[in-house]
Amino acid sequence: MGLGFNGGELLLLAIGACYTNDLYREAAKQQLTIQSVQVDVDADWSGDPVRAQNVSFSVKVEARASEREILDLITHTNRVAEIHNSLRMGTAVELGKTEAISVR
Repeated sequence: MGLGFNGGELLLLAIGACYTNDLYREAAKQQLTIQSVQVDVDADWSGDPVRAQNVSFSVKVEARASEREILDLITHTNRVAEIHNSLRMGTAVELGKTEAISVR
């Protein structure tokens, strides 16, 4: 039962997708043209409660630029990526309004 994916998969998808968006944004600022991007995200799931640990990602970028410019773009984007920095710096997640509706 469910939607065919789980929250952990969505978390890793968000990390990869947001980094990709950030790459395109930062490339535009540097007037670089990206041809393609591939981002692979991995994590270990363990602990009690279970949580993502050892999150890592790899990146492959093809662009109309020198290899040095592309590598600089990748590392710069890693420094400024919003989702990555939110996770790295810790973000409180609080339970807000709740409702319980009993249907019998």
